[in-house]
Amino acid sequence: MAVVDGAVRGATIEVRGLTKRFGAVTAVDDLSFTVEPGRITGFLGPNGAGKTTTLRIMLDLALPTSGTCTIGGRRYRDIPEPARHVGAVLEATSFHPSRRARAHLEMMAIEAGLERSRVDEVLALVGLTADAHRKVGDYSLGMRQRLQLAGALLGDPGVLVLDEPSNGLDPQGIAWLRDLLRHLASEGRTILESSHLLAEMALTVDDVVIVSNGQLRAQGPLSILTTQAQSSMRVRTPEPGRLSEIARRAGYAPRPIGSDTLLVDGATPEALGPLIASNGVVVYEVVQVSQDLESVFLELTTSMTAPSESPEMARR
Repeated sequence: MAVVDGAVRGATIEVRGLTKRFGAVTAVDDLSFTVEPGRITGFLGPNGAGKTTTLRIMLDLALPTSGTCTIGGRRYRDIPEPARHVGAVLEATSFHPSRRARAHLEMMAIEAGLERSRVDEVLALVGLTADAHRKVGDYSLGMRQRLQLAGALLGDPGVLVLDEPSNGLDPQGIAWLRDLLRHLASEGRTILESSHLLAEMALTVDDVVIVSNGQLRAQGPLSILTTQAQSSMRVRTPEPGRLSEIARRAGYAPRPIGSDTLLVDGATPEALGPLIASNGVVVYEVVQVSQDLESVFLELTTSMTAPSESPEMARR
């Protein structure tokens, strides 16, 4: 981790041609993506998509069949004093149930060669100061997640790799985590977060990497991904049958969603407006319907083939 003008500078995470096979099963298939500093990148995909396997390889907890994962140009094992550069949350079960939370963090600090004074700082940061002397076995799942995050932050790292960090958190805890991650990213840190909570990811992340069946489906800024997804136009008209036929002949896919309302998939205002005008169709309302992250995610991960990237997304 480097500090420049008081700001933390994270390191770029690069995954290149990563493949991991378990016997006849290919968990990760020629996967490539980049995670930039100062941004939160959501690592999204259905269960079994290869997300956790990729994160484990990134942290040298598993070996790839081929390809590379590097952080700041180095494999994790080659980073000196890695706890000062990379913090990770992979699961909230790696605790001795009889050990008290503060003692657990103190042991982590000693093992990593970190200042023990940092323990109190991270306990306060994750909201566990009042529960620091309780046994971890008495913690709820959400509290264990907070403790795991405290351990990841012990070395004040510039890079955070988080696998489902909101698992077990209540709505208040999820909002707290969102604010914390946004603050950490604003300091220049690199944050890669996997999650299945798509609505929450839409409020949290700057960029997304979407995988399915171990393969990349899309990557790039969230705003571009949702904007460049197939658009739809909602049209209210007293002539739904006639407009439906006109739209179908023009190559669109109109769907009735009410007695006088159509949803024209694949259409844009610039294309549908002139079409309506040139055919003299009476309309009461025309509204562009933008897709949210969940719609895009389902569209990408349920298709059999990966869509091609837009030139702008490919540059990211």
